[in-house]
Amino acid sequence: MNYSSSSSRTGGIVSRFTRSAMPMLILLMLTVLLSACSAGNPGSSGASSSTGNPSGNNQPVELTISAAASLTDSLKEIQALYAKKYPNVTLTFNFGASGTLQKQIEQGAPADLFLSAGSKQMKALVDEKLISADRTVNLLTNELVLVVPKDSTTSITSIADLKGDSIKRLAIGTPESVPAGMYAKQALEKSGEWDTLQPKLVQTKDVKQVLSYVETGNADAGFVYKTDALESQGVKIAFTASEDSHDPIVYPIGVLSSTTHREDAALFYAYLQTQEALDVFAKYGFNKAAAGS
Repeated sequence: MNYSSSSSRTGGIVSRFTRSAMPMLILLMLTVLLSACSAGNPGSSGASSSTGNPSGNNQPVELTISAAASLTDSLKEIQALYAKKYPNVTLTFNFGASGTLQKQIEQGAPADLFLSAGSKQMKALVDEKLISADRTVNLLTNELVLVVPKDSTTSITSIADLKGDSIKRLAIGTPESVPAGMYAKQALEKSGEWDTLQPKLVQTKDVKQVLSYVETGNADAGFVYKTDALESQGVKIAFTASEDSHDPIVYPIGVLSSTTHREDAALFYAYLQTQEALDVFAKYGFNKAAAGS
């Protein structure tokens, strides 16, 4: 028997089989590799990133936001919009007077972001390094107005008119802790009527309480933000305080240095500066702060 000839024929058959099977072997190997990669990377399934956290993981995250009371309604609407984008992120709000919120943060109250109605409170927290200096910006502006009950027939067009007998109780936020109250005090001092009107003043815990007092007739007039007045069905604006009668009314926002959700907090901080969020604020009467203000 010619073993060399038989071996040659066998080798040729094997060689031809290998050449014909090689593409199929390569395809099989690629399929196995792709399957392994897909199993190890849930994001490759084609699911939208908006179904998880903005930080890219699917673990539930709760952000606590301490915010000025005057932002209540606008932030609740933004909360609903954000939940649609990132359903795994829960936004929990702690609303109150900016000065009170500042004190809470200084005393260790948990918070990831702070939205103040005054720059004084934000600056204090930045100086104490409780707010990241590189994560704070002036977001919004507002106006100070005097409101009276909706059905009031009293004509009030200036601060001087508040001395009249028709105004027996004038509500303002406590100037030391409520920015709106501080601005009101500045306006009254600028007009020279702060001391004169002392017997009529009713000081409140926040600007929402001023609004409530006027709505319910517990005060004949009160100083609130324009945004608060526009939201109420029970008051009307008597006049707007001139801009030069008080400090600029700005709303800075900042990320707490102590946040344990730094990336998620930074992304919500960025979202508040988007046109979508600013449109919501504008709907409630806020204006966008000038760049660099």
